[in-house]
Amino acid sequence: MNVTMAVIADGANVSQEGKLNLLGIFDALYAESFPTIHPEMKLVVQFEAGIAEVGKVHQIEIQLMDSDGRKPFVVNGQVVVGDVKPGTVFKTNSILNIRGVTFEKPGDFVFNILVNGEVKKQVPLKVMEVHKK
Repeated sequence: MNVTMAVIADGANVSQEGKLNLLGIFDALYAESFPTIHPEMKLVVQFEAGIAEVGKVHQIEIQLMDSDGRKPFVVNGQVVVGDVKPGTVFKTNSILNIRGVTFEKPGDFVFNILVNGEVKKQVPLKVMEVHKK
């Protein structure tokens, strides 16, 4: 199983037709003081698998890691590969709603997306301090 796309956004949903809608993709946050709490963000991940993986269960782990290697946020789950027609691939979108993450200090963060313990994609997030004038 591969991760074909991963982004951080303000909003996301999947329409009745199966279209993935994204609103406000970003890779940086700004705060006037620290620690700061970001009220809400979405981590949107698209997984893809081939016909040979039909019925297989994949263990998923999402980690938010800071530059010191600490992980203020970790969530685990599973993806089961559904039916795949010959000549096509299985695709599924995961929209993780992340609320109230505390950032202790500015710095470089990264969302690590692991499938069966292997990092398949990294999404960087820079957290910066803004000074009032």
